[in-house]
Amino acid sequence: MDDRTINRKKPEDEIEILWEDDALIVCYKPAGLATETARLGQQDMVSLLRNRRAARGETPWIGTVHRLDQPVEGLLVFAKTRVAAAALSGQVKERSIGKYYCAVGRVSENRQTPKDWEDWTDYIRFDRKRNFSVIADRSDSQAKRAQLSCRAVGRQEDWVCFAVCLYTGRHHQIRVQMAHHGFPLAGDSRYGTKEEQQQLALCAFRLKLMHPVTKKEMDFAVHPRNRIFEPFREAVSEYMP
Repeated sequence: MDDRTINRKKPEDEIEILWEDDALIVCYKPAGLATETARLGQQDMVSLLRNRRAARGETPWIGTVHRLDQPVEGLLVFAKTRVAAAALSGQVKERSIGKYYCAVGRVSENRQTPKDWEDWTDYIRFDRKRNFSVIADRSDSQAKRAQLSCRAVGRQEDWVCFAVCLYTGRHHQIRVQMAHHGFPLAGDSRYGTKEEQQQLALCAFRLKLMHPVTKKEMDFAVHPRNRIFEPFREAVSEYMP
């Protein structure tokens, strides 16, 4: 037997868990892994967490509360009971869950970077056939309001690192709004810098929520794994708990 096969960990054993109890799981999703998918044979966070629970003799039920796009890395919370799922989903609907991202975008010509928190409100129309979103006019009946706040926290030549507070959860919202406002994200071949063959520079680095059972305020954070964030590590740290 090849020694390399001994004690080899299963994928679900390698999930980075920040918090787990009887009600919920807070974990890190790496870039490239879907939150949940209907594609047969494709791994996703939900199936890995179900397998993890089953291996421990628990009921393998996982409730999806919110999602991150497949190219996006960062923090997710999942429910372990239907009661917890309802409570957490209520917080998402009420926008009382704090979702914070860091992003690196290229500065467009003549665009001033927001040094203080700047609110952006746009209207986004989602084209389901193309899986593509665009900024639309407010009068467009198919467009939905998209709101976030952001500020620049660091700069390296033409690249700027932003802290982003997301208020609404529209399709590809941060990517679309950043490109529209003159800061297309590094690695975003769909909305931004098509010449950049690298990981999308977007990370859900901080998550604030109320525990669905204890009602305790919980605050979690991770550093982005994408190497493009390394020059901005100290700046991002200032926005962590």
